[in-house]
Amino acid sequence: MEAIKTMRHSVIENPCHACMPLGAILAFKGIQGAMVIIHGSQGCSTYMRRHISEHYNEPIDVASSSITEPGTIYGGSVHLKKGLDHLIQVYHPELIGILSTCLAETIGEDIARIAAEYTVERDMGAYPLVSVPTPGYGGGHSEGYFLAVRHIIARIARPVPKHHRINVIVPHLTPAEVREIKRIMDLMGVDYILCPDYSETLDSPFARPYQKIAGGGTSLQELAMMGGASATIEMSRCVETHLSPGRYLAGTFEVPLYNSPVPVGIEATDLFVNLLKELTGQPLPDVLQRERGRLLDGMIDSHKYNAEGRAVIFGDPDMVLAVSSICMENGIVPAVAASGVHSKALELEMQTLTAGRTDVATVTETDLAVIRDLAVKAEANIAIGHSDGRYLTEREGIPLVRLGFPIHDRVGGQRLVSVGYAGTMMLLDRITNCLLDSKLSAYRPRMLKKYYSEPSGKF
Repeated sequence: MEAIKTMRHSVIENPCHACMPLGAILAFKGIQGAMVIIHGSQGCSTYMRRHISEHYNEPIDVASSSITEPGTIYGGSVHLKKGLDHLIQVYHPELIGILSTCLAETIGEDIARIAAEYTVERDMGAYPLVSVPTPGYGGGHSEGYFLAVRHIIARIARPVPKHHRINVIVPHLTPAEVREIKRIMDLMGVDYILCPDYSETLDSPFARPYQKIAGGGTSLQELAMMGGASATIEMSRCVETHLSPGRYLAGTFEVPLYNSPVPVGIEATDLFVNLLKELTGQPLPDVLQRERGRLLDGMIDSHKYNAEGRAVIFGDPDMVLAVSSICMENGIVPAVAASGVHSKALELEMQTLTAGRTDVATVTETDLAVIRDLAVKAEANIAIGHSDGRYLTEREGIPLVRLGFPIHDRVGGQRLVSVGYAGTMMLLDRITNCLLDSKLSAYRPRMLKKYYSEPSGKF
């Protein structure tokens, strides 16, 4: 196992991740009736709205305190309070997330103090304002996502009597994947509280009149009950301890924590459903057993093609680990596993997954320029990751299977499903067909180059 921890450049040349507050916005979008305000310049919220909207193809409203030059010098608390006034007047939210930016953090703005002052000045009582410090330089969007979920739960969860419901905390998946996880749990008769639940808010049906805040999401009542749950399943093996919502619930309310990988692949999905069986005593339904069998049949169908695959995988740490796992199960070498954020956990998990192999490179806190160099060095013939990796195709001829966030040059990124037995089968088909398409389209030119010193004409 080759672990590369340093970048080639002293600066990021082509980022492999989005900024921390953007990820926090996604978490708040999974809370019922929530609205977000960015404490910073107008450009920050504009960039984040555009970036999220292009991926989900949904209208994304994000308020801004719109700090200007004087606010940068003298403090932006007045701007933030005015922004909150306007937000409440227009949206009437049940909960407000207040996120900081590079600018606000650099000038030393204390958004928690400003929020506390605001509730007193406006006589708002216990109205839930959730402040989350998210400077863009503090991490990537996956870290901002988990930090926001932790702060939301810390603000709303209460020491309620113990009950039999199970907390399920999901990483940044697609809305369709969240729906698939809910379907699996519904089939198994699990009584759960899923947080955050953006399965409807970020993939809404077309409706009129337009709703300023989309319906759906984890309710405040459910959030309050999380402190009394019988267990928490945190669907992540790569979340850092200080960002983990599950660890907060375990430490504060003594809710038992079970860390489960994202259920992509036969082994990871087996772990998830077996954990549900253990916690609930419910058997595996026939429909899931049949889906598992179809996945095994599909793996048999495609293994002879996948044996030629050498993949470069990049994105959020949990996604990279999940895709590397399905590649290992199906004979594809995860030649390069890379993430733009710091993740010691990803490095350790990859060491376990690829034990004994010397042809796998794991790199974190990196950019796509370094990933491109590593992909060429590793002779990768397929890339799996978000749209920013299209340069691997354009410049190196490595075909890209689009997965993760963001997907800007295709439609339907919010509807991709890769979790569970059925979702894994769909992802495996996409990967295998990409390898087949690349092989068949380049077969004749390769044969010409191999057997003719000066290839001309066609067979």
